[in-house]
Amino acid sequence: MGSVGREDGGIVQRYIKRERAAHREPRVRVTGLMMQYHEVCPRELWFFSRGIDIDRETSNIQRGTHIDETSYEGRRRSFSINGRIVIDMLDSGEVMEVKASSALEAPAKLQLLYYLWYLDEILDVERDGVLAYPAERKRESVELDAESREWVDESIRGVIQTVERDEPPELEKKPYCDSCLYQDICWV
Repeated sequence: MGSVGREDGGIVQRYIKRERAAHREPRVRVTGLMMQYHEVCPRELWFFSRGIDIDRETSNIQRGTHIDETSYEGRRRSFSINGRIVIDMLDSGEVMEVKASSALEAPAKLQLLYYLWYLDEILDVERDGVLAYPAERKRESVELDAESREWVDESIRGVIQTVERDEPPELEKKPYCDSCLYQDICWV
């Protein structure tokens, strides 16, 4: 349990304490999607945190939603935690995250690791995970180990720091900017 930020009362430790305290609300309520956005593009996260959401009716979003909703039917159940985190759990007890493509594998893995971290740190429930790409017939087992805990802790700090900024992070051209649904805001 000795990862960065825990012994020194750092931002992650304060976040854990706030989450565990039912009567106190943390300033930033980190979600799995926020973790994913942070890994992809902190600027995207900042826009999202301000209620500037992408068009959920685009064909790529609709395709991803369809794959998520129709894959592993009857073998997984969804659970909402604290009204903001929704995890899918397989009958085997593993937490599952389904994605349409492995093109952005690291952000998808971070999102799943955050769910595993949240279950363990906040609810004292240990689980392993499965990252699935049904269209590619690909699955990856994911476990919360010391290295991934550090990644999650560091990312939580990054999410909170990004969301608390007054202005969006600087513009940074990335390979997937052309397909990003926020491109009209960034590149005008």
